[in-house]
Amino acid sequence: MTWENHSALEFVFLAYPNCPELRMLCFLGVSLAYALIISGNILIVVSIHTEARLHTPMYYFLGSLSGIELCYTAVVVPHMLVNTLHSEKTITLLSCATQMVFFIGLGSADCFLLAFMAYDRYVAICLPLQYPLIMTVTLCVRLVVASVVIGLFLSLQLVVFIFCLPFCQNRGIEHFFCDVPPVMRLVCATSHIHELSVLVAATLAIAVPFLFIATTYALIVAAVLKLHSAAGRRRAFNTCSSHLTVVLLQYGCCAFMYLRPNSNYHPKQDQFISLVYTLGTPFLNPLIYTLRNSEMKGAIGKILTRNCLSQKLIG
Repeated sequence: MTWENHSALEFVFLAYPNCPELRMLCFLGVSLAYALIISGNILIVVSIHTEARLHTPMYYFLGSLSGIELCYTAVVVPHMLVNTLHSEKTITLLSCATQMVFFIGLGSADCFLLAFMAYDRYVAICLPLQYPLIMTVTLCVRLVVASVVIGLFLSLQLVVFIFCLPFCQNRGIEHFFCDVPPVMRLVCATSHIHELSVLVAATLAIAVPFLFIATTYALIVAAVLKLHSAAGRRRAFNTCSSHLTVVLLQYGCCAFMYLRPNSNYHPKQDQFISLVYTLGTPFLNPLIYTLRNSEMKGAIGKILTRNCLSQKLIG
């Protein structure tokens, strides 16, 4: 099949409810979650940008993580909201491929950035005297850019491979958006090489960064346990606890979705998991980082207070 004929294909999303009342309820629920995601992550970005004392590598990475998650959710959530209300839930092959490239790419960038954040914590705790020399602004910018570039590069390779495969007559995607497992179910080719190729890409984007994080934290724990001060150990663990919570949440969902054979695909279960890492994780990350961080709470409190005062003066 030529690409011209191939690109004329249209897919239909089957996961959306048909009942009008349930569709409206889903629309309101997703809209509320998306509004909280946008406001929470924008608040973190603005707080880090405006507060001089937060201009450190750790908070630069945190602000970048929030920025990536804003883009990551923007790739699929507005389209989900439109599909929830529309009777026709179709998407062209080119649009589906584009959505998948950015969704998988930015999701992978999230994973790589979390790995670089673990390295930042390792240098801060294990090499404190060398920290200002190692974690420079230039290095931080390069690591963030590298996260996005590597994530999009791996995603592009995977998506080109998937969409060059022959699709069956069934055009129904049992999902809310174009993700790898449900789209792979529509491929007619049954060779194990295709599944292996997807697993290799997922391993590079998920398992490798996770192993790096695990190794980094093993070194951090070993260094912290050598500290004689109980207060010092507590402070060191507190600086890592938020990051570890986010890592477990992010990698747990991603590993479940992508590091497994295509035969283990269960539509209903996977639809729920996808909502967790599409809406739940970007919503919880700002809460995890702010509720456990007194500096972030103070910066956000200042911004909210400043906005309230300016509104009163205007009024």
